[in-house]
Amino acid sequence: MTALEVRGLQAYYAESHILHGVDLDVRDGEAVSLVGRNGAGKTTTIAAIMGLLRPRGGTVRVGGTDVAGWPAHRIARAGIALVPQGRRIFAELTVRENLLLAARAVASGWDEHRVLELFPALGRRLDNRGDQLSGGEQQMLAIGRALMRNPTVLLLDEPSEGLAPKLVAEVGEALRSLRASGLAILLVEQNLALATHVGERLYVMNKGTIVFAGTPAELAAQPDVEARYLGV
Repeated sequence: MTALEVRGLQAYYAESHILHGVDLDVRDGEAVSLVGRNGAGKTTTIAAIMGLLRPRGGTVRVGGTDVAGWPAHRIARAGIALVPQGRRIFAELTVRENLLLAARAVASGWDEHRVLELFPALGRRLDNRGDQLSGGEQQMLAIGRALMRNPTVLLLDEPSEGLAPKLVAEVGEALRSLRASGLAILLVEQNLALATHVGERLYVMNKGTIVFAGTPAELAAQPDVEARYLGV
């Protein structure tokens, strides 16, 4: 089944037309990556899906229900959780408090114990404030906080930003583990290596439109697409 289906998504900032009929899908248990240069419209796509920016056209279906135009808190309750660009954890709260603040209990779902199994480093920092964590630990906490919502779809906006290569690899392995667990994932990422490592399918965006859709192998077979739209 399709966990997330976006059709004809149109979005503006004031009178600037940013998204021009974006179509994309994420099936249950699938990881999909959305890639493109800075300014391509990737973060705007996430904002429009999540309700942080009200779309002016198109549909956003979560589990078959069109949530386009709903306020963000209702979309979150419908099953979408966001790991925002820049992490945006609560700096003055401890790791445990950040996790518990987002918790939505589900039988056999994500809880503090399960998050700490995925990110053991956080277990040693439970009583530390968010602003006492390293960048990598903050990113782990941001992902863990989203998982505590027990979403059906996880959105991630540039999780590799500002991280050392070793930490990027750790985040990538965590996302592959989440994919294997059956969670649907939409990953927005400029790091093409991470995007192809995690995503089973990719969408390439340019100037608010999807210019390529396919598997990592299909993208690699089209070096002109990589050179033109990704600068590879």
